[in-house]
Formats: sequence, C-alpha cells, structure tokens
Amino acid sequence: MKFPVQTSPHVEAESSVAGVMTTVLWALVPGTVAAIWLLGWGVLFNVALAVGTAWLAEALMLWLRARPFRPALADRSVLITGWILALCLPNLAPWWLPVIGALFAVVVAKQLYGGIGYNLFNPAMVGYVVLLVSFPEAMTRWGAEIGGGAADLSLTEAASWTFLGALPPGTGFDALSQATPLDQLRMVITDGGSVGSLGTSIWSPDSSWSLWLNLAFLAGGAWMLYRGAIRWHIPVAMVAGVLATSALLWAIDPDQFADPGFHLLAGGVIFGALFVATDPVTASTTPRGRLVFGFGIGVLAVLIRSFGNYPDGVAFAILLMNLAVPLIDYYTQPVVFGRKSPAASGRSGES
Repeated sequence: MKFPVQTSPHVEAESSVAGVMTTVLWALVPGTVAAIWLLGWGVLFNVALAVGTAWLAEALMLWLRARPFRPALADRSVLITGWILALCLPNLAPWWLPVIGALFAVVVAKQLYGGIGYNLFNPAMVGYVVLLVSFPEAMTRWGAEIGGGAADLSLTEAASWTFLGALPPGTGFDALSQATPLDQLRMVITDGGSVGSLGTSIWSPDSSWSLWLNLAFLAGGAWMLYRGAIRWHIPVAMVAGVLATSALLWAIDPDQFADPGFHLLAGGVIFGALFVATDPVTASTTPRGRLVFGFGIGVLAVLIRSFGNYPDGVAFAILLMNLAVPLIDYYTQPVVFGRKSPAASGRSGES
C-alpha cells in the first residue's frame, strides 16, 4: 500500500535542545530563590560565578577546537551545568570554589569528551566531586539557615566574605556556620552513637529549611514533567531505591541507620533525582533502563551515606551509574516490532 509523502520543506519538531534547556532553567528558579532566602546571598554568588565561568570556559574551548560558537552556546546546556554545580556548593564558599568546579566540569568532563552528547559523566557532578576530594575543608563551609546565621548577612556583607574572606566586625565564622543534617549523621556514625534522634530532626524548626528547599525543587520538577523535559522513570525509581534501601537498613538496626524520611529529605536526593540524574546525555535511554539506572543511584546513595566516608553519596552514586549506562541500555533494549522470537523461528523451520 502506498502512502502519501509530504514533500519539502518538512515541518520541524517543536522540541529542541534549547527549548528543553530553557524549561530546565526556569524549573531551577523556585529552588534557587528558596535557597537564597533560606541560606543567604552566598547562593546567588555561587550561581553567578559558576554560570559565568562555565559559559566562558565553553566559549574558550570551542575557540580552541575551531568549532562554531553560536550552536553550542545557544543551546544553554552549559548554563545548566554551572547552575546545578552552584546549588550543590556551600553557601559560605569562597569565590574560587565555584570557579574551579565550573572550569573542571566544562573543560575536562564535557569538552575534552567532545562536547554535549559525547560526555560519559555528568559534568556538574564531576566538578562537584573534584572539589569535594580536593578541597574538603572549603566544601564544609555551610552557614546556618535563616534566623541568626549566614542568611542574615546583607548583600554587601556576603560579598565581602565571598570575595575577600572578611566578616562584619565582631562576627566570627563559627557564629554563622552550622553542620548540615547529613554532617550530623556522619559525626554520630563515626563516634559510634545512636542515630535514632536524627530521624525526627529533619522536621524540627532548626532543620525545616531542608524541607522547604525540597518542596521548591519539587515544584520545579513538576514543571519539567508537565512540559515533557524529563520523564518520570528516573526520579521515581531513584526515590524508590533510597526508600527501599534505607528502610531495610533501618529495620535491621534503627540505632545505627537513619530512617527513610531522613534520607529522602536530608541532602540532595530530591534535587539529584529531578535535575541531575535525568540528564539526557549521561542517563539510560530505554524505559526499563531508566528504572534500573534510577533505582541503582538510590541504592548506592544510601549505602555511601551509611558506610562511606562522605556525608552525601548522591554525586558519587550518579557518576558510578553513569559508568553502567552502556551495559544497562544493552540489556534493556525494547523488542523490535515484528521480530520473531527464537522459539518461533525454530518452529517455523521444522519440517
């Protein structure tokens, strides 16, 4: 049967890389605004420095590789790399921390692999892990949330700290800083104490900023799902992996392992599930593969938190599962329509 064929010019699809990236950028706004309100102006400086450095690094690498500027810079993917990296950094980070992280993310983890579509690892997470391993002290400079901490610094005071390392007269760094819930978990585990009380601390007024921040990122994630920028498989599977693994460990020993609610809301699980693990370049591409990929990240994140040396294991878990993507995609390919099964092929050849 002959079907009518539309001659050129053909109508282009509505979806494009730039369009998807624009949706993601808008989705990052609610969480970023909430982070600035809850954690202070340092978040804004991190975003500005990381995004600006990432864009300049991308332009420089394109020039060195003799590649056209406009197509690569206009897709806005490099802006997302810098923005995501910035939101993972401490709100009292010095200026050079987001700069170094963004340079490594774009130059090494993205452009040296060939640019967008060719990188094996998520660039933002590569930059974050390099900073975490190389500058562990600077990566712990988390200021206390709104109400007496870093969030109470004015824009000028926060800029003075970020760029000059100077605080207002009579203000010490210890008065502004505070251990995150995951840092508290790591200290309790290291000291051999009971983590039973930490399960409810995430809901206390002192730690409720984490809950509000997660709700803001959930709003952005809902917008991406509505617009079709991401699919539900990876976020749902990752959350399921976190809850299943933490529930199992908690059931085995509630004094040694934190409860599922704590693991879900403390740290970067929600943010990572919606904005990082769903990276279309480094994530699995098949429907079943996305479920395996997301679930594996959730399992590894909880195991690293519970048995590893770092408070949050989301970044490490994502990078480890990035390595497994080719294998996952190979074994989860959907059946091609119309292909005969081996059993059917054998029967058709019988005489």
